[in-house]
Amino acid sequence: MKTDKILEGSEAMAPACIARIISGGLLPKGGGAIWRLENELKPSDLYCYLYAKYGPPNGLQNLFRSDDSDNLIHWDWTLANEHGLVMILGLNLRSEVHLLGEWTVKGNYSLEGFVEEVKSDLASHGKEMSRIRKEVLEDWEMFVNPFKNLKESIDSLKNELDSLTLDPEQEYLPDPKSPDEFQAYNEKFASLVARYDRGAGLSMALRFMVPVLAESFINLLIFVLCRPDIKSNARLYDNFVRSNIDVKIQSLHINCIGFASEVNWSSPECARYNSIVNERNDLLHGNFAVGKLKFNEVFFNGKVPVFKEYRSMWAQSVGVSIEFSGVHKVSQDISVVEGFIEYVLSCLEPEIREQVEIFMAKRDLGRNKANNRLGVLFPDTVVDFGLSLVPEDKEANDDGPAE
Repeated sequence: MKTDKILEGSEAMAPACIARIISGGLLPKGGGAIWRLENELKPSDLYCYLYAKYGPPNGLQNLFRSDDSDNLIHWDWTLANEHGLVMILGLNLRSEVHLLGEWTVKGNYSLEGFVEEVKSDLASHGKEMSRIRKEVLEDWEMFVNPFKNLKESIDSLKNELDSLTLDPEQEYLPDPKSPDEFQAYNEKFASLVARYDRGAGLSMALRFMVPVLAESFINLLIFVLCRPDIKSNARLYDNFVRSNIDVKIQSLHINCIGFASEVNWSSPECARYNSIVNERNDLLHGNFAVGKLKFNEVFFNGKVPVFKEYRSMWAQSVGVSIEFSGVHKVSQDISVVEGFIEYVLSCLEPEIREQVEIFMAKRDLGRNKANNRLGVLFPDTVVDFGLSLVPEDKEANDDGPAE
């Protein structure tokens, strides 16, 4: 069934006129609607189309928004029609079309019809829409901050590890002394092994990841602060980014802006960081550093083992796993990386440090595609809300709920 057109015969008006219509009881009544648009019409296409056809956003919601990107409603065109008002709103997760007035009793209107009406009219405003995209709008690309993303993953795994409350010294389980103790021992041993196996796995994952957090931090510094003449030269920039971590760190004050002093690779913070990097590399590459991997010694007489000392079942299973995975080293490694990052930040000029810390704290960043300017485009949380139509035949003098 063919639907009637909404925008045909509708026109933009000044916000003051819209306010008078709404507050002065001049709005026709009879039937309205609220339609949700996701990508049936791309929001940027709808915005540019309305801008080209009616001029800048004119609705009352534009007066209520704060001058930043942290709003429930970002833009609002309100159009007047003989049947009432058309409000076209841009939200965080969708666009909405609000029909206020006597629309449903005066014609056959639908969301599908509205979408088709706009699409059929795009070509007639194409030139002006193109100008708006180029001259009015800034084109930004959004991307994930690897440093923040990795830090959140590390924090999550560390919280899970802490929740296991592993305490090998207090939970040490001696071998049973008699056959009567075996049943209870086996049950408790199985329970402990399950927890400690999980803890060992989390510890290994964290010890792989924690040193990378420092590397990601350095890469973030380079991305944000690299000198323009180096960043614009692909070979120089790649050579800097791909160089060994110690070379990158010692070159920061040369190749980046904002450093008040050089990063001293001989400092205690750098030395401690380099130590955990070397340990991580042994784990990551499966290096056979026997001195670090050894957990016991034994004599053999031919094929007969002669133990130098007896070790309990706990010590030979859970104990070896805990020692190798480094459960007791995780907190220390995190502390070392945090100290290293703090030291490097201390080498920055105060105002530059403040900007870098803002970028460090945000998972989602943006870059202007025209000039490569970086920015934080949105708050950390996305807020949404929904409205429903209030029946127009509801008694205006309703004093409260019926008894």
